[in-house]
Amino acid sequence: MRAIQLEGAKQFKQIEVERPEPPGDNQALVRVHRVGICGTDYAAYLGKMPFFKYPRIPGHELGVEVLEVGDEVTNVKPGDRCSIEPYMNCGDCYPCRRGHGNCCERLKVLGVMQDGGLRERFLVRSDKLHPSETLTFQQLALVETLGIGCHATDRADPGEGDHVLIIGAGPIGLATLEFTRLTGATITVMDMVQSRLDFCKETYGVSHTIRFEGDSSEEERIAEITGGDRYAVAIDATGNPRSMSGALSYVAHTGTLVYVGITSEEVSFPHPVLHRAEATLKASRNALPGDFRRIIALIEDGTIDTGPWITHRTTFDKLIDEFDQFTRSDSGVLKAMVEMK
Repeated sequence: MRAIQLEGAKQFKQIEVERPEPPGDNQALVRVHRVGICGTDYAAYLGKMPFFKYPRIPGHELGVEVLEVGDEVTNVKPGDRCSIEPYMNCGDCYPCRRGHGNCCERLKVLGVMQDGGLRERFLVRSDKLHPSETLTFQQLALVETLGIGCHATDRADPGEGDHVLIIGAGPIGLATLEFTRLTGATITVMDMVQSRLDFCKETYGVSHTIRFEGDSSEEERIAEITGGDRYAVAIDATGNPRSMSGALSYVAHTGTLVYVGITSEEVSFPHPVLHRAEATLKASRNALPGDFRRIIALIEDGTIDTGPWITHRTTFDKLIDEFDQFTRSDSGVLKAMVEMK
């Protein structure tokens, strides 16, 4: 059975793996139809993802078909189309006992700490499958990305009318935007790439955008937008240590900064910037089971339109040759989708 393995930084290889055994108790055998490529995959490819372990079969944004289920499985059946919640938590540690399996102390994420979905079929815990009768495999493969933004927005907890700054308009920033707009907050998006800011205006009707130039123009624009108050909430989705280190300067006194992007480098800032403002600093990691169910329902009822998300497509056979170009800043990639054939 064919699979694609990342053996080291910039070292993809197509390999043969054994076909999975029949599913055991509380397991399901799934066939992979679509795999979304996300920032984690790009960072792993470039050797910049701190949680990634080589060699590894990547792929955690998945639209799959259930082929067979084991004993005691009641939530899915053969033929179901599903999104996979790729966070394999232990269920026993402190965060798991408190309902936070997204940051389990022994967490194994598919495609990051254990082999993921860039293979034809594999076994998965049935409780990690979230079915839909109407969504396509492509839509189901986008649920995990949207889940990151859903959870980050919940961590930020903006109120109606609050000024919220989303820093970085890549897939995770856009996923955060999807859910922040549902809160009634007043949104500003900041990015270095004008085409991304234009996308936010045209697709989501974002009224305030700031192109980051690294000079005083950002401060002037922020003061203009917020009436000099700065932002009640800032969410940094860049994964860039320079951006993350400077993000507190955009936060209002008593405001909140959420890091949803991740970096393997140090993030630092002068302590008075945090202390003087009595600011709240949070991290956001992965998503929760309820997020997956909520997102599927929101796509099903049309609240979320996934149509604009897919900008590039490739196939399993072409992925190795085409992957490097997706990492380039001038590629225009928002979300690339792999069709498994």
